Amino acid sequence: MRKQRHPPVQANRRCVLRGAARLLGIGAASFAVPTVARISAAPQNAAAKRPTAREIIKITRLETFLVKPRWLFLKIHTNAGITGLGEPITEGRAKTCAEAVREVEPYLVGKDPRAVAHHWQAIYRHAFYRGGPILTSALSGIDQALWDIKGKALGVPVYELLGGPTRQRIRVYSHARTPEGIKQARAQGFTAFKPGPAKKRPARIVENKAFVDHVASDFAALREAAGPECDIGIDFHGAISPQTAKLLIKVLEPYQPFFVEEPVNCQNVEAMADIARGTHLPIATGERIFTKWGFREILEKSAASILQPDLCHAGGITEVRLIAGMAEAYYAALAPHNPLGPISLAAGLQIAASIPNFLCQEQVSLGDGYIKNPFRVKDGYVDIPLGPGLGIELDENAMADKIGHDWRNPESYDADDDSVVDW
Repeated sequence: MRKQRHPPVQANRRCVLRGAARLLGIGAASFAVPTVARISAAPQNAAAKRPTAREIIKITRLETFLVKPRWLFLKIHTNAGITGLGEPITEGRAKTCAEAVREVEPYLVGKDPRAVAHHWQAIYRHAFYRGGPILTSALSGIDQALWDIKGKALGVPVYELLGGPTRQRIRVYSHARTPEGIKQARAQGFTAFKPGPAKKRPARIVENKAFVDHVASDFAALREAAGPECDIGIDFHGAISPQTAKLLIKVLEPYQPFFVEEPVNCQNVEAMADIARGTHLPIATGERIFTKWGFREILEKSAASILQPDLCHAGGITEVRLIAGMAEAYYAALAPHNPLGPISLAAGLQIAASIPNFLCQEQVSLGDGYIKNPFRVKDGYVDIPLGPGLGIELDENAMADKIGHDWRNPESYDADDDSVVDW
C-alpha cells in the first residue's frame, strides 16, 4: 500500500482559515495575502503580549540621560511598549554622543527596530564621513538597544539570535592595583585582575633603571598576592613609548602576565607588531579601535593575539560579532573592553556567550544601584543571562540620585617640564 502523503502544515492552516471564512461569510480573497496587524496601543506588559513577526513595531523616540559616574544611557521606545537599552558613550564626550544620537533619531523614528543589521548599515554608510569615536559610539549604543528590543520581542536572550550559547558561564576580571585590592577582589569571587604599571610619575620616552625596577617589583608583589592560579593582566594604556614598553615587558616576563594591554598607542600598528614579535607574552589591544576595518590591520600584522573591542565604541553587538569571527580565523581571542556601566556589561556578556574564542570580560560595575538583579561573581564567573534581550532591567528608583554628571578627562602634565602627557 502506498503511504498517504500528508499535506504541508501551511496548507492545512490555509484550509482551516478558508473553512472558517466560509462559516463567517468572509470571502476567500481576504486570505490570499495575509494582512499585517497593527499595534494600536502599547500593552502594559510587553512580555505578556509579544508582537508577532507580522505585527508592525515602530520606534517612537530615543531618550538619552547622563548617569554617574561618567556614563550615558539610551532608551529606544516603541509603540509596542518594548524599550531597548544601550550605552552610546565616548568617555569625556557624553554630551557630544547624546547629540549624535539625536541626529540619528529622525532616521529611526517610525521604523521597525527589528531590522538591526539594516539600520547599522544605514546609520554607518549614510554618513559620508564614516567611523570615528563619536559617530561609532553613538551607533554602538543604538545597536545594543535594537538588539535588546529584538530579543524582548521574541522572548529570548540576544545570544540565542546569534547561534545559541557556546558556554554556560562567563569569566570576568576586576581592576585591582594593590596586593590588598587583589585580596579583596579574590574575596568577592574574582580570579582575574588588571592593574596598570606602577609609577611615581609619567613614563619618559626612554626610562631609567629605577623606573623599570619599580614596575617590576610592584608587579611581583601583585603576583604573590594573587598566587599562580590567578591571572593578572597589565594595562600600559597606550601611554608608554615603544622603547620603554620593550624594557617593561622584558622585566615582567618572569611573572607571566595574563596579557599586556596597549603596550603602545594603537595608531602605529607596525610598532605594536614589532613589540609582539619580541615577546612570548600575549599582546592585547582594541579599546580605541573601531569597526572590523580598524581591526583588520591588527590581525594581518599579528600585532595582538587578544582583541579588546569595546561594545560601546567598536560598533555594538552587530560589529563585535563580526570582529570575533575575523579574530577566530587568526587564532586570536576576544576580551571585550568595558570600563563603563551595566548595559555595556550586559551587551558584552551576550557576545561572550555566543562566540567560541572568548577569553575574559572586563567590568567595573556589576549593576548594583543601577539594574534590578545585578550580576554576581562566583569562582571568577557570572552565569549567562537568561532574560530576553540583554537580560537586564534598569532600577529607576535606585538610579534617581545618579542622574546627571559633567565628567571630564583628566588633564595631565609632566611635573619636570610641564609638557602634556597621556592620562
